[in-house]
Amino acid sequence: MNTGRPLSALIADDEAPMRDLLRARLQAVWPDLHIVAEAANGVEAVELGERHRPDIAFLDIRMPGLSGIEAARRLYPHSHIVFATAYDQYALDAFEQGALDYLLKPVTAERLATTCARLRTRMEARTQAPAEAPQDVGQQLARLASLLENKAAPKPQTGYLRWIQAQVGSSLRMVSTREVLFFQSDEKYTRVQTATSEFLIRKTLKELLDELDPEEFWRVHRSTLVRVDAIAEVARDGRGRQMLKLKNYAGELEVSRNHSYLFQQM
Repeated sequence: MNTGRPLSALIADDEAPMRDLLRARLQAVWPDLHIVAEAANGVEAVELGERHRPDIAFLDIRMPGLSGIEAARRLYPHSHIVFATAYDQYALDAFEQGALDYLLKPVTAERLATTCARLRTRMEARTQAPAEAPQDVGQQLARLASLLENKAAPKPQTGYLRWIQAQVGSSLRMVSTREVLFFQSDEKYTRVQTATSEFLIRKTLKELLDELDPEEFWRVHRSTLVRVDAIAEVARDGRGRQMLKLKNYAGELEVSRNHSYLFQQM
């Protein structure tokens, strides 16, 4: 790594909105970092990484052509690897030793700032005492690949939460997730909204995120999960905020800035 120049980075993700989001947030938290290239798949990541030899490579784990892990095996001798992943069930375990870094999708500004601070510290340490790439990186990549194969395969459709149990007076109501338009949390309860009814449950939004199908429900705000096929329209209000209009529901739901990448075309 050449420390006589500003530090450089490569971004690789097969989803353009994710690349745009990460680039924008890197520019905000680390304006001196030079983004030298962006790749839409693992093959491009390797080609661009070997051409530009960036100090840091931000790699999506699941990409066509070559996975982020396969690309990392080629790049880690000259680039520090940071994986972006939506699979926190194995990421925390796989990266516990710290030779590799990771970011959970969608990438938040706070989490990215922490990662960038850690990277700066490591880059400074290498400047003072240059060394070859850590030998245990290859072992961690092999371990991560094994975890992906054995633990991180997508859940079968039947493995996701399909029924919500809601207390209504002295009765228990079973609500199908297919009926739910959105979930919205407050301090003590989570609101479950259907086209005809509203229920309150004690299950937290985080618990619901872990149990619901991510292809069926999207987090659009810190306090809101919405069923994707219930969205009728996305529009901007007078203040420039993205607002969701739902089928069979009169109100609107706000999309926070942190989740606006979901509707990047607007």
